Amino acid sequence: MSRKVLKANDSAWLYAESHRTPMQVAMLATFRVPEDRPDFVRDLVSRWREVREFAAPFNYLLKMAPLPSWKELTPEEIDLDYHFRHNALPRPGSQRELGVLVSRLHSQKMDRRYPLWECHMIEGLEDEAGQQWSMYMKVHHSQIDGVGGIRLLRRILSADPETRGMLPPWAVGTHGPDQSGLPPKEKAPVPAQHQTAPIAAAVSSASAVAGSLGRTYSESLMGTQDADRAVPFRAPKTVFNGRIHTPRRFATQHYPIDRLRAVSTATGGSLNDVFLALCGGAMRRYLTELGDLPSESLIANVPVSVREAGDGAGVGNAITFLYSSLGTDVAAPVERIRVIQASTKLGKERLPQVGSLAMDAYTAVLMAPFMSQSILGFGGRGRPASNVVISNVPGPAEARYLDGSRLEEIYPVSLLFNGQALNITAVSYDGEFNIGFTGCRDSIPSLQRIAVHAGEELEALEAALGL
Repeated sequence: MSRKVLKANDSAWLYAESHRTPMQVAMLATFRVPEDRPDFVRDLVSRWREVREFAAPFNYLLKMAPLPSWKELTPEEIDLDYHFRHNALPRPGSQRELGVLVSRLHSQKMDRRYPLWECHMIEGLEDEAGQQWSMYMKVHHSQIDGVGGIRLLRRILSADPETRGMLPPWAVGTHGPDQSGLPPKEKAPVPAQHQTAPIAAAVSSASAVAGSLGRTYSESLMGTQDADRAVPFRAPKTVFNGRIHTPRRFATQHYPIDRLRAVSTATGGSLNDVFLALCGGAMRRYLTELGDLPSESLIANVPVSVREAGDGAGVGNAITFLYSSLGTDVAAPVERIRVIQASTKLGKERLPQVGSLAMDAYTAVLMAPFMSQSILGFGGRGRPASNVVISNVPGPAEARYLDGSRLEEIYPVSLLFNGQALNITAVSYDGEFNIGFTGCRDSIPSLQRIAVHAGEELEALEAALGL
């Protein structure tokens, strides 16, 4: 069968992986059991076990030699029973028991002798409105990023509650049938600066990339960056930035997205700035409780999608990164969000305006020192590149369904490194803003407190702004 060689940026996630730091991303999607179908989960699992069609990347097997590449397997070569698993919570199942199970599932590194994905159907969850069920699905980060994962989710779930007989994720993938029932989005036009002659475009891209990298690392090494501008390896070391261990903790929080939009309108910034302010304030409260709040501001590594609008879900990553101050040295919540707005503005201005190939090169060089630490095992021993990774991915704006079972909530479950024991990732869905907090169990005691503090910070911002 054919092989597809990985891009350097995708391969890095494989080389950085260890049993303590599995490089996998996941989603936890919770659905409502239809009232007229109490055996919905059992019947769905039974039907899906018979689906032996596999679309990319679910039919890819990793081969590391001579270069990291994906070997495309035939359906007969894939053991579906290994990848597709049925779990149940002890009744009555609560969010706490679900979080414990997901934490355990996400702690386990995937076996490279198999395609790098798992799909877990979890039943037994209950709330005041009745029965729920969840789907936890993880895929290796070398195959998919956050935006690619949400685009894949859009293909898997339907906007029509009457759609039946829907295929499982592994039969949809990036190239299988689109089950959303929505018209495909048009591919975005190529920007004018990318339509120049090839040689001129290459020279212009190289100049932009070199200039951006030069300014970033010269400021980092010399310590002469703008007061509002965050750069790598200038972050203070905290409890979030030591060596980590295998066990994970996972916590969640969610708010109506209109609350965040009201704050962003009142402060004249973006919704993502508000999200960063909630995270910064929550981490400030948490570190203050521990007596470990540094005098310098914490710095966030913020992934930025560079995937084109018509790119589909895509296999592999299409992201770069910017660094932002979190204003944790500022007590007043409105003043803190002003600091964050200024910092993210400078970070965005420094991103080179280049095509996808040049952006891949920029990202590879930007992250090379950090990824090298992870690959060589030095991460968490010196000054961290950043204190935390914080990501925000827009999800479906409308309600979605799986065979008539309504998607209630979706949370991202992300990865950790030595030197970065906390990841905070949000996904918006149907008017809600859903945040997943992934942490190292041993490094961060009572991770749930950070999630609670995020809610307190939103209330503090609203009160300060008179909302």
